Parts: sequence; structure tokens; C-alpha cells
Amino acid sequence: MRSSTLLRTVTRSNESTLKDALMDVQHVADAVLQMAELPLSANVQLMTIMASKMPFVGRG
Repeated sequence: MRSSTLLRTVTRSNESTLKDALMDVQHVADAVLQMAELPLSANVQLMTIMASKMPFVGRG
């Protein structure tokens, strides 16, 4: 998906329009690197990384 598509304003189910909350992809890269550097005796089972102002977890 192109970034220009992601940055557009979309109509929500309640007829309001909002821009999607965005975050810097570097935060995701940092989290993946941190997981990769864990010792083999530890793991991360679940991790959700999302923009702070995202209106609903699991919406997309």
C-alpha cells in the first residue's frame, strides 16, 4: 500500500472523517532488534506495536 493512500482522510462507520494515527517505523525495527538480541532462554510471545492514538486495537 502506498504511503499516499495511508495518509488520506477516510470516512469512519459513524460518518465522521479522521486521519489514521501514524508512528515512526523505526519503533518497530527497534522492537524486532531487541527481540533478536534476547538470549535463547527467553522469548517474546506476544507484542503489539501501534500508534498511541489508534482508535481501536484490531480494527484493521
